[in-house]
Amino acid sequence: MSSIEPPSVTACYALSVLNATADGAGESGSWALPTDRLQFGEMRAVWDAVLAAGDAGPHTGLLVGDRIRPEGLHILGHLVLTCASLADAALAAERYHPLVSQVGTVSVHRGSGVTRIRYRPNVDPAALHPQQLEAIVSSMVRAARWVAGDDWAPLAVSFAHPRAGSAEPYARVLGCQVAFDAPEHAITVANEDLDRHRPLYDPALNALHRAYADRLLDQLSATTAAATAAERVRQWLEHAALADAGPEGPAGELNLSVRSLRRALHAEGTSWRALLDSARHGRARRLLETTALPLDRIAPLIGLSGATALVRAFTRWEGMPPGAYRSRHRPAPAADRGRADGG
Repeated sequence: MSSIEPPSVTACYALSVLNATADGAGESGSWALPTDRLQFGEMRAVWDAVLAAGDAGPHTGLLVGDRIRPEGLHILGHLVLTCASLADAALAAERYHPLVSQVGTVSVHRGSGVTRIRYRPNVDPAALHPQQLEAIVSSMVRAARWVAGDDWAPLAVSFAHPRAGSAEPYARVLGCQVAFDAPEHAITVANEDLDRHRPLYDPALNALHRAYADRLLDQLSATTAAATAAERVRQWLEHAALADAGPEGPAGELNLSVRSLRRALHAEGTSWRALLDSARHGRARRLLETTALPLDRIAPLIGLSGATALVRAFTRWEGMPPGAYRSRHRPAPAADRGRADGG
């Protein structure tokens, strides 16, 4: 199996999703602590279960996000509660959102009169239910209301997917104009609202929460230090059947589109073709060194058409044909060694 680690989500957020459903019944499963992490596939399964419930509907994600409580975001929720302004809260979300989820990224883009707070999935959007994205965006609006008051509303909200169901719940929950099939998932906020300071603010308590969040962020970075895309593809290829290996395989493991994977590899100065060629080289060497398989049996195992293609490729890799390489690197059979020793 591949050792590629998908993005993770904190257990307290998963529990908040389960507990925000209409029956309010969520089970903790094997999550002992709120800081335990679920892999992306596990969080997707949580949403599968929520959306399969009899009372689920097209607005389930929207309503789940609106019911989020500070403890559902763990330290980020408590940090937001102690922020001096919406601007501080937005910047805290930008920095500390990975503590809640590595599935997407929050970014703050300030303009002359308005600011857009964007959410961009780090995985293939097709791997996410639209309700997951709506829960994230509506939870951001709800968290802003912890700072600005329950009657606060953004100027606009946009989603990159089509609308499902009626428009009324979106207007009621979000309190603003909502666009669908937009270029991005985003909340638009007036800078005047963003910069308004709260009348009661405890900077010392905020500093304590921020210090704890920084410590958790350092720990998360240390334990999930992301390998480069090339390293992750190499890990996948190490165990893949090279006869039919394609970029769809590692892209799926990384929850990326093939196009995104190719782009990431290009940025790192390599390509899928180069990494596959290297994997074939390594696999061919091991088979030549450890087996007596003829060349026409080795060739399909590494995804080549036949012995002639293997000889051509191996000579390019090693500067010698595979037969010469095998003679040099594979131990002689025991009987041959005995004769060589004079036995």
